[in-house]
Amino acid sequence: MKPIRLPQLLLLSLYQCCTLSTIYLASNITIFAHNFLRMQLLAFVLIYPFMWVISILPHRLFYGFSDIAFFFVYHVFGYRREVVQNNLNLVFPDKPKEEINRIEKEFYKHLCDTFLEMVKTMNLSKKAVAKKYRVVNPEVLLEIEKEKSIIILCAHYANWEWNVSINNYVNSKGYAVYQQVNNSYFDKFIRKTRARWNTTLITQGQTAKTVIQNFRNNVRATYGMVSDQSPQAHRAHYWTNFMGIKVPIFNGGEALARKTGLATVFLKVSKVKRGHYKAELIPIALNGKETEEHEITNTFLRLTEEQIREKPEYYLWTHKRWKHRDKKPAAFAKT
Repeated sequence: MKPIRLPQLLLLSLYQCCTLSTIYLASNITIFAHNFLRMQLLAFVLIYPFMWVISILPHRLFYGFSDIAFFFVYHVFGYRREVVQNNLNLVFPDKPKEEINRIEKEFYKHLCDTFLEMVKTMNLSKKAVAKKYRVVNPEVLLEIEKEKSIIILCAHYANWEWNVSINNYVNSKGYAVYQQVNNSYFDKFIRKTRARWNTTLITQGQTAKTVIQNFRNNVRATYGMVSDQSPQAHRAHYWTNFMGIKVPIFNGGEALARKTGLATVFLKVSKVKRGHYKAELIPIALNGKETEEHEITNTFLRLTEEQIREKPEYYLWTHKRWKHRDKKPAAFAKT
């Protein structure tokens, strides 16, 4: 047997160390993953009963709880108040301070209502949600879906969580684009809950593939997309004015409509009174392929602006929607 030379010995030792380190790291990752899942399960087990109790409270107690939540969110913790104030002053520079303060306060009351109404979804039947969220002209969707699939564009306005109930009125397969929840147990629960309303939840990353695959397979479907959020500035393909301020705009819904010829419809939601909403369907384009570039997106933005200006307290002001207003790249300087 030949003696092992020093370089070979060093390489062998290094290989053994790397192997042991890999095994140790893999073992610890597995342990961490198991512990992480246990923590997620624990959070779900502890929070779920509390949410369930809230969801079955009668109307007066339910919104009484929302009033208590408002006191803590607005007065005690001041959740994102600086962001809200900055947004309101930015888009309404001519409004007096008293009016800005009124909108801010009413917004926080509505925000607490919306959050709790999202919780109430877990025990809300099709019949019950139809009484609270009334669609005044579902025939718009029923007529269009006879010929093709539909992309419904909406904003973070009024109760966007109950917008998925629009799929209860169609005969085609219903989809809604959503933000996946980090806790896998809550995520599974939310997807199961929405399925009761003829809705399959898909992530933003799954949207294009789903729409195009269904189009190619001639599967008739309705897709709900909340389209007023802010994309990353460097990934934006379109910049234009929103509430008078030039910002990057999501135009994925338009891109899919123009590629496939799908119809686009705007979902206008109004708050009638506490816990009750009215939804109106406004056709934007019956064939996306027959529209000009940015036509669908611009129409959506103008309709959203009309909603906001009419009742600004029902828009979601806690998001930094205009954070990229000073980051417009040179490529869009003349647009």
